Amino acid sequence: MAAKPAPPRWPSDADPVFIAFCEAGLWSGLGKSALTHVPTAGITRPGLITKEALLRIPRVAASRAERLISAWIAATPEYDLAQVIVPAGISAYAVPGLIDALGDAAATVLEDDPWRIVGVRGIDVGQADAVARAMFGGFERDDPRRARALVGEALREDNNNGHTITPLEDVRDSLRTWGIPDADTACQASIDQGLVVHRQFDGYDALSLRVLADDEKSIARDIARLTKSSRKWGTAASLKKVSKGLDSAQSRAVELARTEGVSILTGGPGTGKSRTVGTVVELAEKHSQHIVLAAPTGRAAKRLAELTGMEAMTIHRLLGAQGKEGGFLRGRDEPIEADVVVIDEASMVDVRLAAALLAACEDGTHLMIVGDEAQLPSIGPGRVLADLIDSDAVPVTYLETLYRQAAGGQIAKLAAAVRKGDLPPVEMDESKEVVIVATNGSGQAAHRTVQLVTDSIPRALGIETSEIQVVTPVHRGAAGTKELNYALKQKLNPGPGAVSGFDVGDRVIATANYLDASPTGYANGEVGVITRLSDKGVTVQFASGTADVAGKALRDLVHGWAITVHRAQGSEWQAVVVVAPPEAGRLMSRSLIYTAFTRAQKHLSIVRTPGPALAYAVRERALRPRRTTLAERLRELMPACS
Repeated sequence: MAAKPAPPRWPSDADPVFIAFCEAGLWSGLGKSALTHVPTAGITRPGLITKEALLRIPRVAASRAERLISAWIAATPEYDLAQVIVPAGISAYAVPGLIDALGDAAATVLEDDPWRIVGVRGIDVGQADAVARAMFGGFERDDPRRARALVGEALREDNNNGHTITPLEDVRDSLRTWGIPDADTACQASIDQGLVVHRQFDGYDALSLRVLADDEKSIARDIARLTKSSRKWGTAASLKKVSKGLDSAQSRAVELARTEGVSILTGGPGTGKSRTVGTVVELAEKHSQHIVLAAPTGRAAKRLAELTGMEAMTIHRLLGAQGKEGGFLRGRDEPIEADVVVIDEASMVDVRLAAALLAACEDGTHLMIVGDEAQLPSIGPGRVLADLIDSDAVPVTYLETLYRQAAGGQIAKLAAAVRKGDLPPVEMDESKEVVIVATNGSGQAAHRTVQLVTDSIPRALGIETSEIQVVTPVHRGAAGTKELNYALKQKLNPGPGAVSGFDVGDRVIATANYLDASPTGYANGEVGVITRLSDKGVTVQFASGTADVAGKALRDLVHGWAITVHRAQGSEWQAVVVVAPPEAGRLMSRSLIYTAFTRAQKHLSIVRTPGPALAYAVRERALRPRRTTLAERLRELMPACS
């Protein structure tokens, strides 16, 4: 592997904004090797960029020097913005995203209103305040522009907890905490500007960010549109033929998929959801109906493909996600080309993705939504699957018969009990499908977890370590993801961490979307294995394909032998070790534990510490309901299904 270029050594009088801009890779065509020589060529600020100076850089000929000058001129909007945000302590890496959101005149926009930056690419009010100080030398805490931005900030904080609508009084309380005396004027200004929507919710005044209110309204309208435009396909005779061996509920789900514009199939593990979807695929193929299958994550899509025998893809890939540019190729103007669309693991789909998906389904499309509403809801705002079920506006099939249990499936039996709020004693049998590992605290829990992954499970059950996943509710502590990943790496793939702490063979997980990665994009939560190192980064084999990961994307990659329950959702492994340390505390809920347990296909080890916390969470701690308006909007548009 070639040696990395040495970092440039800038003189003390170099322009800090120019340094940050160049080191963020924002000067197109100027690679890391050439950047090393920029200071020695005498280029330490924009005014010193000349053809003569560029020619002093090794391997820069006249033609390349001219291209670099042209690239610099073209980057003027980006540099203007960097001059605004870098002195405020915001990384130059944020520039492209801010340009995407605010346009080429972003610098001018912020000079007029520095709080327009709030909420863009995760930037908060404190960072916007720093921009205001850098530009104006100070500001009034109750500046109307700042107050207006804080309304959005209060709503986004609530969105981060899954809600799409927030009581007006809660927004007022937040604004007062932030030093805004006239909260009502700030809220009204946000409404007048079109950023926020006012709505009555459960008998009280409430606010939503317009983008989320529009998403929920759009989902409801598209559900109604697909329902109204649907036409039956197939025949009752062919349905009867392909449904042999299905129970009455499963047969009804297949019937709904061919007769209804939108239908839902729900149930726990082992109840036959996959078999039912496979029958829909078979029926569609018999009648030359073009059917497409998709799921939120690459691993879930791969499993769906294996179970049905036909290609499946991520929802983002189905919609043609545009990576850095944002948005999707598929939409109302260019819909998905399919007669039947099946979406699996739908509990993970938030309102933003659901709105994009529904908009891309053209009139006459039959949409079958498959998921388990008892699992954790989406990381993003909303509770789309649960709202669709609660609305009574869409026909729902509930699968309840445990076929895996009938075949001796202890995992399915345990999951079914947890789903109902019960944590029964585990009956040990020869299959060792479910094993309880009692420990005296987090330290011993971590030790036993490593032992299970590296020795006990492979030796006793013949399951390779590549098919064993550790799942824990927390990042920190002895039994959190950070310490467990460190310990597991030392055992499973020791090495120097040659590139950003990674070596070939390391298991990793993505913590952000990089749908434009080359040659194959990947999504937040995808687990992969590093197959190659380079001077720029690493190559990872994800379920969705191979991706080269470098720059900022490398910082959004972490070791993945141990992951949180939220990141495990949508994926399954042959063996799963669930750790329930005392540090998890109130993070544990019935849906979290249920989601963790149902990641296991063949074996589940539950590593627990003393005390009633696990049983209490299952029995008493249902997840706090999310405030959403989708079910209400659906009821307003559509009659209830019988």
